[in-house]
Amino acid sequence: MTTTQDNPTTPRPGFPPVVDLATWQAARDQLLVREKAHTHAGDALAAARRRLPMVEFDGNVEVTGPDGPVALLDLFQGRDELVVYKHMWYDGAPHQGQCEGCTTMAWHLKDAAYLNARGVSFAVLTTGQWDEVAPYVEFMGYTQPWYSVRGLEAPIGDNMGSFTCLLRDGDRTFLTYSTTARGNESAAGFFGLLNMTPYGRGETWEDNPEGWPEGRSACWYWRTDGDGNANSGPTSRPVPQWTRPGAIPVETLGRHGHH
Repeated sequence: MTTTQDNPTTPRPGFPPVVDLATWQAARDQLLVREKAHTHAGDALAAARRRLPMVEFDGNVEVTGPDGPVALLDLFQGRDELVVYKHMWYDGAPHQGQCEGCTTMAWHLKDAAYLNARGVSFAVLTTGQWDEVAPYVEFMGYTQPWYSVRGLEAPIGDNMGSFTCLLRDGDRTFLTYSTTARGNESAAGFFGLLNMTPYGRGETWEDNPEGWPEGRSACWYWRTDGDGNANSGPTSRPVPQWTRPGAIPVETLGRHGHH
């Protein structure tokens, strides 16, 4: 810890106050009461989700994957439940021009082993054309199944940038739940870990003590340049892409027809 030279127990501005372990433990115990209440409130919300009605739709609609068109029912892989992430897509954009938010969510679900163990399958759906999607999936090193839902209507081909839960009863298929925006955060564990740290996410909307580092725009760290500097400039790309072979700075994101 960095402290002032005059008093080694007093941190410089922007640091939490320094106390002894017993005082810290007392404060921690007080916060734990609120944390438990928050957990129980979340349990109650989950119970309410399980009581939502559901909507039946045609599970025989075809999506396109590496083996060509398949029925949506096949994505259940014989299980009764299916969670899908709907990945936004910019037609014609190179890899670095695709959505950093959707990249964030898909990156954290590269392996569905624990979902599968609970009898739940997982897949990524996107409106991109398969001939564009396939090389992107290979570049990112994704192992989960991806499918194009180009041209399909609700509840499969709409609301990109969201998670959707589906239930199967034999050959009948139902929509049970969908969430987007901050509702997606449960899939990305780094949010919870950042929330535990003294400086949190470093975003302007957060409620911070006086003297804390100034926050930046929401999601500012999801896209960086080759030097690791967070920005949305022409040489930046979604953060996980810098671990991919051939990920070098480029001159354009390639979005909106500039490719």
